[in-house]
Amino acid sequence: MSKLSKQDKIDIYNLWKNYQVGSGELSRRYDVNISVLNYLVALIDRHGFSILNKSYITYSAEFKEQAIRRVIVNHESLYSVALDLGLKSPGILFNWVRSYKENGYNVIIKPKGRPRHESQKQADQAGKSPLKARKPSLTPSELKTYYRERICKKIARLSQPKEQEPKAEEIAAAVTQLRRELKVSVTFILETINANPDLPHMSRSNYYYTINKKDKDAKNQPLMTLIRKIYEDNKHHYGYRRVAQTIQNLGIKVNHKKIQRLMTKMKLYGIRIKGWRKYNSYRGSQGPIKPDLIRRNFFSILPDRKWYSDVTEFKLNGQKTYLSPIIDGCTQEIISYTISRSPNLKQTMDMLKLAWQKHPALNGLVFHTDQGWQYQHASFQAWLKNHGVEQSMSRKGNSLDDGLMEGFFGILKREMFYGFEKNFKNLTELEQAIREYIDYYNNERIKIKLKGLAPIKYRELVLS
Repeated sequence: MSKLSKQDKIDIYNLWKNYQVGSGELSRRYDVNISVLNYLVALIDRHGFSILNKSYITYSAEFKEQAIRRVIVNHESLYSVALDLGLKSPGILFNWVRSYKENGYNVIIKPKGRPRHESQKQADQAGKSPLKARKPSLTPSELKTYYRERICKKIARLSQPKEQEPKAEEIAAAVTQLRRELKVSVTFILETINANPDLPHMSRSNYYYTINKKDKDAKNQPLMTLIRKIYEDNKHHYGYRRVAQTIQNLGIKVNHKKIQRLMTKMKLYGIRIKGWRKYNSYRGSQGPIKPDLIRRNFFSILPDRKWYSDVTEFKLNGQKTYLSPIIDGCTQEIISYTISRSPNLKQTMDMLKLAWQKHPALNGLVFHTDQGWQYQHASFQAWLKNHGVEQSMSRKGNSLDDGLMEGFFGILKREMFYGFEKNFKNLTELEQAIREYIDYYNNERIKIKLKGLAPIKYRELVLS
């Protein structure tokens, strides 16, 4: 918080407490981390604006020792202790604790002023430091108790995210880190771990075997770099199958099982499927109900023989926007689409006109939808008939009859909407993201069923 003036801090506090500006906006406006802002507000809440009047403060050794003991011996939160003592930042107390450990659990007091060159040289020659060290404030038994608690806490944390036994490599890495931080022997750490029945055990021989064994994937580093690039370029959408297919498209022969193993090792996982709520446009019979000509045989050999359409809704901050696309049964590309703040007939008719402009030869095409009111409207049905298109409808209440379109909605929402809602400030940003995703889906996102090609490239292959 040193870069903020006193008035900046007062303004931040008032804007925060009056709900005028959110934490993210304040962070960007003042170029300060959100955690710093949180602490600043909590500090003023605890001590009032008078805490901002204090400039540089010199803390005594007794003050530092008392604060350190509260963290190490009394197990109080470092954040809460710093807040209670009115420190300008929790980092101050963190540095005290770190320095305390690095100097053999002694409180080090730096002398004031600039040391003389001669005295500094003499101190260096004698192997002594001009810093004053207090006697250790923790007894040997207190130190051992603290060490054991740190060891058990760190090892127990290894299995918390996955709730399963951690791998030997993870345990060995944690033991090595504890050894460096606490400056204790491997034997002491392993004895502490093995004495606790709730922790994963490791023998001394297994520890040294694990840290000294060679990584069998060292030769695969170029391939792992390529995997990560493909994964990042596709915004974490690809699982191991599509990553393997992309690599094979580059002319590199590699087995998909190897890609799966390497991605698991690097902890790279494709986005999981999440359930989504379908927008229902059915309002009862509005016009003639057409028969189901598809009967769930969604795919066609050639493009522009079977088209599918539906409407889905996106809800953001209490507002809604609707997407109405057409997908081809051969290439699975999005032929055309419209986005509207309300699911009206104009949206559907505009979608048809855009599709016709791109693909005017529609004779013999089957256009399949559900029984939504738009598709039962006389204007919609007349347009299809006038352009030589045969209409097909799903049975009432059978969403699987329009499964290809439903599948696209599932892919779209799990890859760019679910879990990413906070990325969009408003519907305008969301709608732009939908347009960008559909362009990516048509031109870049490969499909295994399309011979590892993107929909547009598969159309070119079929028609060549």
